[in-house]
This record gives sequence, C-alpha cells and structure tokens, in this order.
Amino acid sequence: MLAQMQTRMLIDGDWTEGAASERFEVVDPATGEGIAEVAAGTAADALAACDAAEAAQRKWAAAAPRERSEILRACYQTLLEHSSEIAELITREHGKPQADALGEVAYSAEFFRWNAEEAVRVHGSVSLAPSGDKRIITRHPPVGVVAMVTPWNFPAAMIARKVAPALAAGNATVIKPARDTPLTALRLAQLLEEAGVPPGLVNVVPTRSSGAWFDAVVDHRAVRMVSFTGSTEVGRTLLRRCADRVLKVCMELGGNAPFVVFADADLDAAVAGAMVAKMRHSAEVCTAANRFFVEAPVAEEFTERFAESMAAVRVGNGFEPGVTCGPMINPGAVDSIDALVQDALGHGARKVNGGGPVDGPGFFYEPTVLADVDASSPITRSEIFGPVAPVIAFDDTNAMIAAANDTEMGLIGYVYTGDLAKGLHVSERIEAGMVGINRGAVSDPAAPFGGMKQSGLGREGASEGIYEFCETQYIAADW
Repeated sequence: MLAQMQTRMLIDGDWTEGAASERFEVVDPATGEGIAEVAAGTAADALAACDAAEAAQRKWAAAAPRERSEILRACYQTLLEHSSEIAELITREHGKPQADALGEVAYSAEFFRWNAEEAVRVHGSVSLAPSGDKRIITRHPPVGVVAMVTPWNFPAAMIARKVAPALAAGNATVIKPARDTPLTALRLAQLLEEAGVPPGLVNVVPTRSSGAWFDAVVDHRAVRMVSFTGSTEVGRTLLRRCADRVLKVCMELGGNAPFVVFADADLDAAVAGAMVAKMRHSAEVCTAANRFFVEAPVAEEFTERFAESMAAVRVGNGFEPGVTCGPMINPGAVDSIDALVQDALGHGARKVNGGGPVDGPGFFYEPTVLADVDASSPITRSEIFGPVAPVIAFDDTNAMIAAANDTEMGLIGYVYTGDLAKGLHVSERIEAGMVGINRGAVSDPAAPFGGMKQSGLGREGASEGIYEFCETQYIAADW
C-alpha cells in the first residue's frame, strides 16, 4: 500500500477525522477486498468546509491573475512528478489498467497547465453605447464558492477538469468525491497544497451520506455554484435542489453515443476507432460508444472483425502486464450490464462473443459484441457503462440518423467515412455536443466538453471552461 495515501478529509488546510470520527471502507474492485478506510464526512463537516472556502476565496479573488497562474503551473508540474504514484492509486481503487491510469494523470495535469494560461486571459470589454450617453464596461468576477460532486470513473481527471478553471477564475471549492474512489481525490488535494494552493481553497469531504452532504452545502450562504459530473438521473435531482437557491450549475451528465460506420469507411481504422471509443478505461466512460450503426454492405465484416478485436482483449487486474480491461466498479455494475445483455438476447439479438460475467474474485465482465440488435431495444436506450457493443445494421442514412437521435442523451457521437463532406454533413445532423470524425477519442483540455439535451448544461475545458466559473458584471460609466 502506498505510504503517501491520505484517508482523512481536508478542511481549511487541516487533515481531520471530521465531526463524527466515522469511516467507510474503500474496496479494490479487482479483488473485492478492502484497501483502506476513509473518514466519513457529515453535514457539519461540509458546512465547515464551506466556511473555510468562503474565507479563503476573498483573498484568492484579490490575487493577481499572474499569481494564480504560477500556482496552477506548479500544480501541473507536481502532478506530472507524481504520475506513477497517482496512477497506482487510481488502479487500486478504481481498477483501470495502469496505461489508462497514467493517461488519466497526464490528462488531469494538462487542465492545470491549460488553465494556468487561461487565468491571465479572462477578458472584459469597454464600448460606447449606441445612444452615446455612456460607456458599457463588462467584467467577469469569480462566482465565489463552488460545490463539486465528482464521479468514480475518472477520480483524478474529473476533479482536475473542475478545480483548475475554478481556481484560475478566483474561486474556492468544496469537493465530494465518489464514495467508491475517494483516495485519489484526497491525494490530489494534498499534492495541490504542496504545489502552493493556499489552505481553504480546495476542501475535500468524502461522505457516505450524499443527500445530507449536498443539502448542507447547497443551503450554505457562500455557495453560488454547483459543478457535477455523473448520471442524468442524479443530475436531475441536483438541479431541482439547486433551484431552491437559484444556483449557477455546470452539469456533465450521461451519454448514449452512436458510432456510425459507412460502407466507404476504412474498416481497419473503423475497428481500431471502435475499440478506442468502446474500451478505453474499461468502457466505464460517459463518452463510450454505446450503439454501433453500421451500413449494411459492411455490417457483417465489421462485426466479425470488431468481435475478433474484442475477444483478444485481456481482462484482469489493472496491474497485470497486458491487461487492457479492468474490473467494473462494483457488483451492482456487473448485474446491470448483464441484465441489459440478457434482455437483448431474449429479444432476438445474436451473441457474437462474450456475453456474461467473468468467474472469480473481483467484478469483471466479458468484452461482448451483439449483432442483429433492434434499434429500439432497452440496451440501445440505456448507458451501458461496460464492455458491451450492440451492432445495428442500416440501409437508409436518414432513418439511421433519426434512430441515433432517438434518445434524450446528446453527449457525443462518432462517424467513420471516407467522404469528409458526408462526415461533416452527418455530424451536423447528430444531436450531440461533440462528434469525432474518423476518431475514437475527442477529449482535449483545449476543446469544449459537454452535451446537448439531457447530457448536460455548460462546457468544461477550452476558453469557455473558465467563464463557467465567472459572473458577468456590467458597469455603466459616463466620463
């Protein structure tokens, strides 16, 4: 076990057991065995963290943008210097293979570098009113205290993607990491402190009572924004609660990504892209391809080649050499995935390979390809969040696009074709916040990440990302 692992909560720069001095167990999903017990925060702890954030934020907001920028740059460097250690911790509590965990750390660090650069570029404007009677001055002050609720599938990156722009804009944060993966969040906060982030700006309060934690934070006078990444179902609940105080929100919610392969596509590239879009980070990703629409002339060949690649995936403990698919996060996830697969098979789908849980310790599921899937079946309407790929053949492009858009989710889509004009045309018709053309991955700190419809509100990353954590103030001046 890592000597540097932190298991207490962080409030105002102090590592504490919390008001109740209670703990909960963190389980290694590859073995099913406990690896640590973490301090369980209460509503009182969450309120104390908000108090600390409120006090620290005033001074931080007054700091020069260059000062904030230099500290964020130091955070970037510190994370890179500890990348192996953080990756090991991610694999221990989440289970993802080490290569993916190392990639997550690099991705996380990049948000601090990007926002170190953005911190000095929060621009306002001055203009003359059309009437000529005044100057219109706009500026973008920080929101204040931001409550952050982060998911288990990217225990480092989802915190970095929120904390870096929030700090760059001059805010303070109170973070509730996922109960399944709090250890990475705590260590990340510790490293940010070591990099120079002042006490009170990053507070981390794990809990096993999410409802009480959230209610306490949302009602705190200083909290003016909630940033959440997680399921659409939970997002709806949090949105209703945030409405009580008319809080600003940024929500990155669920996905149901279509992956479209036209007959003129390079099938080698399409299969390789499908493996990336489906299987990166053990398929537990909101951007994972969820439905594979393949044009009929190449549907059989694509399905066979895709199934061969899926069958070659090595499933196991993320620390083992050659493993590219780790465990699912918990037993409930395995049950949920299998229920969707069995339902599809019961309604006419054909199992090409895989199709069931893996025996033994840990929470594993076989990489699975299903053919002859009905476009309206439950497996095409649910976020699978596991290594299962339903393939749907199509003849009519318009009907395929209608089926691809027949969902309340609109996070991302993928299009493979040899005709760029066709790819752009189809991409513009797909109702999603992001589309990859002949690419199986699109995420980049320099690009706006977010969805349409019930896949979210707001954008993370890019230049837009820092403004999510700002207000817009207009000053009328006559000189």
